[in-house]
Amino acid sequence: MEKIVRISMILISIMWVFHTFSKNFIVDLSLESFLSMKDQLVTNESLWLFMIRTHIALAIISLLTGPLGVSKAIRAKSTSFHRWNGRIYVLSIFFNFVPGIYVSFFATGGWLSTIGFLLLSSLWLGTTILGYFSIKRKNVILHSQWITRSFFLSFANMTIYIIVAVAHHVMSFSYGHSYTIAVWLSWSINLLLAEWVIRKKILS
Repeated sequence: MEKIVRISMILISIMWVFHTFSKNFIVDLSLESFLSMKDQLVTNESLWLFMIRTHIALAIISLLTGPLGVSKAIRAKSTSFHRWNGRIYVLSIFFNFVPGIYVSFFATGGWLSTIGFLLLSSLWLGTTILGYFSIKRKNVILHSQWITRSFFLSFANMTIYIIVAVAHHVMSFSYGHSYTIAVWLSWSINLLLAEWVIRKKILS
């Protein structure tokens, strides 16, 4: 079970990174499809584009470094690599806080989506910081638990994508309502999954 979950997380991370990178940096470089779904006009499009691209790029880094950090084999083989990989992971989320907050105010679905995204950004940064300071205090168990929560929150965008697809295309909810529901469920569901993994001690 443990091995299946670990391999699944690595494969999902890689597939979602390829999807996110190709969609936003190759297929739709100007992010026109993303902008077309907005309920409100972006006041400064060039700044928004810079922030969303930064947000996406840093999220990709966290999705690449995250699986390497939870790998027992890599951790056992090279403690030094685990530490440096962990630092990159933490920094990618730390520097993503401002771009994440900025783009939240232009979220599809209005103020309810904005609040959901603000909570998501705060939870993502908060769990990461708690994980970082736990290991600084040599508390490996707490470190593992907080980083697990942080890592699962890294998949929030993927969860949003899936829920919107189901709510909008299958259940025929409006795109705006589907998106708002997805934003709130993304961090709720992902944290519940993280707690299940922690209780089962799958990644510890």
